[in-house]
Amino acid sequence: MAFLAALEFLTIIPVPFRHKDDPTRAADSLVYFPVVGLIIGLILSVLNWLFGLFLPQAVVNGLLIVSLVIITGALHLDGFVDTCDGIAGHRSVEDRWRVMHDSRAGAFGIVGVVLLLLVKYISLNSLPESLLVLGLILMPVVSRWAMVYALFAYPYAREEGLGKTFKQGASWWRFAIATAITLMIAIGLGWPEAGLAIMLGTWAIIVIAAGYLKRKFSGLTGDTYGAINEVAEVSVLILITLLTHNLWL
Repeated sequence: MAFLAALEFLTIIPVPFRHKDDPTRAADSLVYFPVVGLIIGLILSVLNWLFGLFLPQAVVNGLLIVSLVIITGALHLDGFVDTCDGIAGHRSVEDRWRVMHDSRAGAFGIVGVVLLLLVKYISLNSLPESLLVLGLILMPVVSRWAMVYALFAYPYAREEGLGKTFKQGASWWRFAIATAITLMIAIGLGWPEAGLAIMLGTWAIIVIAAGYLKRKFSGLTGDTYGAINEVAEVSVLILITLLTHNLWL
């Protein structure tokens, strides 16, 4: 099933048999990216309730971020680190690709991921308790949708790679279905105006980020898709904080 391919690729949740290596299922799995995001969000919400029974919220939020990294197998964080290393310095596109494929993390990648996790934690800490579940669900849903958008809207930089299989399946109708699913989730969480505003705001940020990465790498790669996911996650949390801090929500 295409859903199992998405679940296998985006999480460490075990599934029967291997699905992501099948190009057809990998392509079809794109429509289920937001659904997998919803599953991740629901897991985080349950963990938030469970940890909250015996720990203060600040500690709970730290554990939630750790849990998110574990659930996803650090897949997107790894892409973010490699992307930060590739961006650094004045290099040719080919040299940037070479740096991104280096198994060692460079200084820019380490600094980048530390700052990312710091902002994510502070933003999560800043959410009102009444909107915490909203943030925990919207964060993985909208960010997985953002990856589908990036796959659909921007050229792939390399002739090969894991991301190439997904890029080849990123048709307009798969993106449309993923968008419809994300809209239904965002609207159905009880704050439709906030859900739409956060989705639109995140999309605007991703347009800027993806355009920048496209210029740096002559297109996008599997690592930059991971980076886009991470940027989208932290953008959702910041946008919710922005709306609540300014009493717009």
